[in-house]
Amino acid sequence: MPRNKMQRMVHRPPLYTEFKPVGVRRLSLDSIELSIDEYEAIRLADNLGMNHNEASEEMEISRSTFTRLIEKARKKIAEFIIDGKQLQIDGGNIHFRGNIIKCNSCGHMFNTNFEKEITNCPSCGSENIVDLAGGFGHGRCCRNRNNGRGR
Repeated sequence: MPRNKMQRMVHRPPLYTEFKPVGVRRLSLDSIELSIDEYEAIRLADNLGMNHNEASEEMEISRSTFTRLIEKARKKIAEFIIDGKQLQIDGGNIHFRGNIIKCNSCGHMFNTNFEKEITNCPSCGSENIVDLAGGFGHGRCCRNRNNGRGR
């Protein structure tokens, strides 16, 4: 029986979750799903330039697991670019360290942690806000995990 997958830590939820070639109708495209942990591997290694050891520590996984994760992510991104598929970021066995809140009224986005619940935009006071981690089904679980780990 295979063992359970370790939950991987992700810094914050992605701002954008769908990408497609310009000028092609969404309905006519095949879709590829990039998991949130694969997205985080790309962010750490290719965007921030971390080596595999540093990135694996940040995600709280082994270096060999990180290497497999980044290879899968790069293959999917290559498929997206070369074959002109739609790319969706979703899923994965993850927890977020922090969160992003977006105000739909003024467009302000701000980073936050899970320690206190935000109900109003700090910029304009509107209640019309979106919790990006909540959109992935996270919040309470991440708050509990981050408080228990002290990171």
